[in-house]
Amino acid sequence: MSEYATGVTSARRPSGEAVKRRVVGLVTGALGAAIVVSLLVAVEWAVEIADYILPADLDQYGIVSHDVSGLTGILIAPFLHAGFAHLMANTVPLAILGFLAALRGLGRFFVASLIIVIVSGLGVWFLSPPGLTVGASGLVFGYFGYVVTRGLFDRHLLDIALGIGVAVLYYSLIWGVLPGQPGISWQGHLFGLIGGVLAAWTLRRRRRAAALR
Repeated sequence: MSEYATGVTSARRPSGEAVKRRVVGLVTGALGAAIVVSLLVAVEWAVEIADYILPADLDQYGIVSHDVSGLTGILIAPFLHAGFAHLMANTVPLAILGFLAALRGLGRFFVASLIIVIVSGLGVWFLSPPGLTVGASGLVFGYFGYVVTRGLFDRHLLDIALGIGVAVLYYSLIWGVLPGQPGISWQGHLFGLIGGVLAAWTLRRRRRAAALR
């Protein structure tokens, strides 16, 4: 009986070593997230610079709606932009929201990104009028949806706090999912957001079954 009671007490009151491990884990996670998202942004800029320098138009490899050959653009379009102004508009929210999305684990971040890209791209391919679509805004809206809802599905206080903060700071993004602005793919925004919520639900952490009494 005494051993069982001691085990319960130690489980309820984390030792200093356990707290230290958690802090180190958070710092390590933040550093990893910063590196990965910095690389992502660097690739975005490298591709746009190459598109500017090279004689070939790389944007042609984006999503071509309703065209079977344009399906390959689903994985490529997030790295293509219609000029540096378009890229600059996406860079800051992509960096901030991407970092927050990657903060809780790089493995989950990569899977979430893939889900967002596919759902957003398919939404563009099916619902956009005939034409070409490029840009990382689907990822931006996806990371927004992922960060805001992740804590609700995981029931994790830190994620809930981050989600509330992101919702307050970036609530204006919601208007981007509505039709209205010519030349703006609201389909990519809407389905990016849906993809982010779907990723948060799919990657939620299952709680362990209660211990037998």
